[in-house]
Amino acid sequence: MVKKMNVIEERYSLASERIQTLSGENFGLFQDYVEKMVHFFSRIDEVFHREGVNAPYENWNHEFYDEILNSNYQTFYGNPSYANQKFGEENGPYLCWLYACCRDSIVCAYEKELYPIVLRMELFLQGAEILLDGTELTRSLKELIYYFVHDYDEERMERNIRKLLLPEQSKAIYDIVMKSNFSDTNYLYHYGEYITENEKKMASFLASLSEEQLSQMAETYTEGYREGFEIAGIDLKKKKTVQIRYHIGFEPMVRQAVLQFERMGLKPVFTRHTNTRATGVYSTSPNKQYQYDHRYDDALYLNQALVKERLKLARHIFEQYKEEASWYAGPAVIEVFGEKMFLPQNKKESPAYTKEQEKLSVEYTRDYSLIQNEYIPHDEYSFTIIAYPVPDIGDDFEEIFAETVRVNTLNKTQYREIQQHLIDALDKGDFVRVTGRGDNHTDITVNLHDLENPKQQTNFENCLADVNIPVGEVFTSPLLKGTYGVLHVTQVYLNQLRYENLELKFKDGMITDYTCMNYDKEEENKKYIKENILHNRETLPIGEFAIGTNTTAYVMGRKYGIEAQLPILIAEKTGPHFAVGDTCYSMSEDVILHNPDGKEIIAKENECSALRHTDMTKAYFNCHTDITIPYDELGDIVVYTKNGETITLIQDGRFVLAGTERLNDILDNYEKDRRDK
Repeated sequence: MVKKMNVIEERYSLASERIQTLSGENFGLFQDYVEKMVHFFSRIDEVFHREGVNAPYENWNHEFYDEILNSNYQTFYGNPSYANQKFGEENGPYLCWLYACCRDSIVCAYEKELYPIVLRMELFLQGAEILLDGTELTRSLKELIYYFVHDYDEERMERNIRKLLLPEQSKAIYDIVMKSNFSDTNYLYHYGEYITENEKKMASFLASLSEEQLSQMAETYTEGYREGFEIAGIDLKKKKTVQIRYHIGFEPMVRQAVLQFERMGLKPVFTRHTNTRATGVYSTSPNKQYQYDHRYDDALYLNQALVKERLKLARHIFEQYKEEASWYAGPAVIEVFGEKMFLPQNKKESPAYTKEQEKLSVEYTRDYSLIQNEYIPHDEYSFTIIAYPVPDIGDDFEEIFAETVRVNTLNKTQYREIQQHLIDALDKGDFVRVTGRGDNHTDITVNLHDLENPKQQTNFENCLADVNIPVGEVFTSPLLKGTYGVLHVTQVYLNQLRYENLELKFKDGMITDYTCMNYDKEEENKKYIKENILHNRETLPIGEFAIGTNTTAYVMGRKYGIEAQLPILIAEKTGPHFAVGDTCYSMSEDVILHNPDGKEIIAKENECSALRHTDMTKAYFNCHTDITIPYDELGDIVVYTKNGETITLIQDGRFVLAGTERLNDILDNYEKDRRDK
């Protein structure tokens, strides 16, 4: 290991020296591009060799991220439009990719991970040589990128898997969480991620709370995690690691959570976010358009041979770490909401998949998840998710935060009783019809599983804020055959992307058509939905039908005008919702679950997931997107029994089933307060 490190350090030294000499070369059209990269790597070198707490962390943060902020992005070489404008549509995409790839060195420098930096420095030097030579430029750049990806896929994949499974790989973040002085927000700059007033205000606010308050917040989250194992009948004592995901600025609460998890025998692992997904440890995006522009960068090199090799590598690496994989207990997630909204611009210059690549991408995602499930079976781990607002939500941040804490800690016993009334009525049903009102033209029929023994079986889970916080829904995996109609919402945010008048049509539970009104051209609307909801598939099934009961969360959204900003986690509790993709029980269908009343939940699969018995590749889609109809757009929810009777659960957006009327109280009080004002 020492010898290997010496070799890497020598390569780093040689690459660093060579990069500095590039400023004296004549690159013609590419001079400014090369000069900016030379300066970038000189700053990376400075950060990597930083010493002491007095290093200019804040200045470095500005320097690394200012170039992609706001109008600066228009002349940024990582912007596909600008790269194509400067270097042409043949060479622009490859030089844009190279620029973005080298920026991945930033976090590595802060975490003192030398090898990934060396690889990118050497990649840039090879690119510079190609630019100097100037012959067969496009072919040479394309080959350079392909072979870089191919040759170092194993290193990248092993690094990511190690970070997921091995606590010692998280030392840099662990030290920030457990050793920082929270009275000074400068510790935030030690991540190497983009830091804004949002992160600083969040950290200051949480640092102002008492240790008891922070501990109670953390306990809501960690106890939900523990209860998830208990409910699923999984032995938590066999696990050793928990993956903690959070937004930077939440360290005071995360520290308490780490201590509580450690008392459970779990060591934390922390992973970084990806360019396209705010998972792991992440901060406010400096430019979501930049992330969106690069979402399909692999279109520049993706082919069947690469996919085949990656899957082979994945199995090999998981096999190496199969013992550590068996210790993984699952993710514990702190989501945030209130960040500035984003409507992406679709750029013709951004890399885009061919039809063949769309298919390859879907197949790779599916097959990788199946391999991972062999080593980390879904039915042997659990999770929990909780959400809080961030200061970007506005002047009422502290009030909204306090209200969110209240929403996250509502009385489970009261909701269990109310939701049981809904489940008892639903279990009498053959199918359920959901309709909208006003501008919402939803009209969808949901076919339910037959209950062979209604006294001991149920179709719906009574969800009580364990893995899925806050409390407030009953849900099922409906039958696909016989499920049909139109699902419509006038506006909704899904995975931080906005949709205007989103409409999905279903036949036998599968999407047959879709549209929205985000763009003037219909093909743009369909492309937007296909990429971001269908994830480049031709269709997806309905994986879940649920009725949200958390009227407190709904009123919070209305009171502060933040309905559109609520995360799916909370929004799904504020009305009926439908998920497209996998069921809630994906890859865990055979785990026996019971509701608090003792009845076994039998509706855990549909006709797609049932194919796992014959062809796993057709059973799962590796996605699950909830789409909620808010109470003010909701008409009726009516249960139809086999003997032709009807049971109305909700009428004109109000609960009318006996035993559920209390859910209307907060709605009625809110409306009364509005009228009085």
